[in-house]
Amino acid sequence: MPSKRCRGRRTASRLTTVLALALTAFCVLAANAFAVKVDIVTQGAIPNNPPKKVAYFHHIQEAVNATHRGDWVLIEPGVYTEEVKITKAHSDIYVRGMDRNSVIVDGQNIQVPGGRNGIEVYKANKVWIENLTVRNFDKEGLNGAGGNEIWWNGGADSGRIHARGWYGSYLTAYDTGLDGGYGIFTNNEIEGEWNHIYASGFNDSGMYLGACAECKARINDATMENNALGYSGSNSGGNLVIENSTIRNNSAGIAPNSENPGDGPPPQNGACNPIPPYRKGHKILPTFETTEIERCTIIRNNLLENNNNLSAPANTSASASPWGTGVELPGDYGDLVEGNTFVGNATDAVMAFEYPNPFPPEEDTIFFAASGNKIANNKFIDNGTAPVKYPGDVFMAGGVFTESTNNCASGNEFTAATYPANIEGTWGCQNKTTPAPSELGFAGVEYLLELQEMSLAREPVPQPAPPAQVSMPNPCEGVPTNPLCP
Repeated sequence: MPSKRCRGRRTASRLTTVLALALTAFCVLAANAFAVKVDIVTQGAIPNNPPKKVAYFHHIQEAVNATHRGDWVLIEPGVYTEEVKITKAHSDIYVRGMDRNSVIVDGQNIQVPGGRNGIEVYKANKVWIENLTVRNFDKEGLNGAGGNEIWWNGGADSGRIHARGWYGSYLTAYDTGLDGGYGIFTNNEIEGEWNHIYASGFNDSGMYLGACAECKARINDATMENNALGYSGSNSGGNLVIENSTIRNNSAGIAPNSENPGDGPPPQNGACNPIPPYRKGHKILPTFETTEIERCTIIRNNLLENNNNLSAPANTSASASPWGTGVELPGDYGDLVEGNTFVGNATDAVMAFEYPNPFPPEEDTIFFAASGNKIANNKFIDNGTAPVKYPGDVFMAGGVFTESTNNCASGNEFTAATYPANIEGTWGCQNKTTPAPSELGFAGVEYLLELQEMSLAREPVPQPAPPAQVSMPNPCEGVPTNPLCP
């Protein structure tokens, strides 16, 4: 006969089993009650009896408004002439077109007070937008508001991070007028990525990532062409990688920068352990005691080609940037430019320089240095062909307005001039420290102003619509069963 002790164990075991079964049943019921659903956007007739957990809509905004956490919005091919806004109440959703080239959100170049945006994700976390095209949403004039095609907006002009988790893939954005602002745009957010994206025809930049001192972001396989800037990123740094991309036929290619006051807080700092960002009344900017720092903002394995397009649209801010360059580092700290190929950039393939902003200096100007940057193992072909004062492969200037030390270059394949001339000697990365590249002095500043003047004198024309881009191989991947994905 079993002991009381053994019987007690068996009773506890039975009770545990019963409780476990009850809990499992509850979890199944809860999962069914809150199971994700699929909202289908169609331009055809809406079925009378859609399957369970499937709903149909004629407008993307209506479908978004019906979502809850984890839901999907699938968009059938068609041209949708609407603005779409995704708010925090609709965080953690997926918006996916069924074909990148034939699902089109079209702004029609209509100009209205305040401008228009295509798809805006406002302070919402973990929102995926995939496999579609957004085109021709314009600003209210050259420098007005709006003009953003796909925008993850974590709180513009707030100086704070208000969202995390932004994801885009197989996206096309373009504008065939003169007043499209940004193609694919994220600000005041962290933890995200773009893969397989394209943008052209924008008067600021094809893609923009700003206002995140520690971005935790990756941009991979982007093609940016026929924009004022291929990539722009004010005060974005820390863990941020731009790689395996083609940046061509823009006025200038990739241009991360420190900025004041826009998209604060400054500065742009690519070091892996950045100091707290600059704040008014607490004027701390990075300093580096050595070239041997760890860098986490990395521009690598990209093709930067023929970024000389002075027919591209440009607003006042973007046209003030020097033209004819593959990578610009205006007032940047601790960035790594590595393993890229620079071809046919007419002025200087890579430029790093001090950036007093605003300029000319005034009471609120911050004197950003260019310090701690590394230019390594890049290949340079046929750059520096423009009839300007200091054309070549690399132009690095500093020591005029502030201390711009511990920049270095090594392992590059140069075919044109560099400034300073002995850039892999005195400024080689084999040196534990390097001085400010001050030999040009104010002549270097005058050169930058000359390039700026040439850029401002442009006569822009609308850029062409792009050809079809590679669509997502399987737009049903990961989607719950539904009539589009049986």
